[in-house]
Amino acid sequence: MDLSQNDWAAQLENDSNAVILDVRTEDEWSEGIIPGALMNDIYKGQAFIYKLDELDKNKNYYVYCKAGGRSAQACNIMNQMGFKNTYNLLGGFMNWQGEVSQPDLD
Repeated sequence: MDLSQNDWAAQLENDSNAVILDVRTEDEWSEGIIPGALMNDIYKGQAFIYKLDELDKNKNYYVYCKAGGRSAQACNIMNQMGFKNTYNLLGGFMNWQGEVSQPDLD
């Protein structure tokens, strides 16, 4: 489901079963993330699918990328894999007005 920036943030704030999923590249990830996000680069192909397989399908996934295209694609893939609740951030990270943190770069 596509959600506007405000709806995505408001719903996320009140969701105790939420997981934030960032499907951007590592370079994009290093520029800043929405706090608490997990990284799974959709461009990694089969590795992306393997990582999705490890996730709990009963959680609610708030998915974002840079502009909203890749995250919409990721939500479609996740839904086909049996994930019940996926929420795409319309406009992506580049339009994000909420909190941003620096990821831990190992």
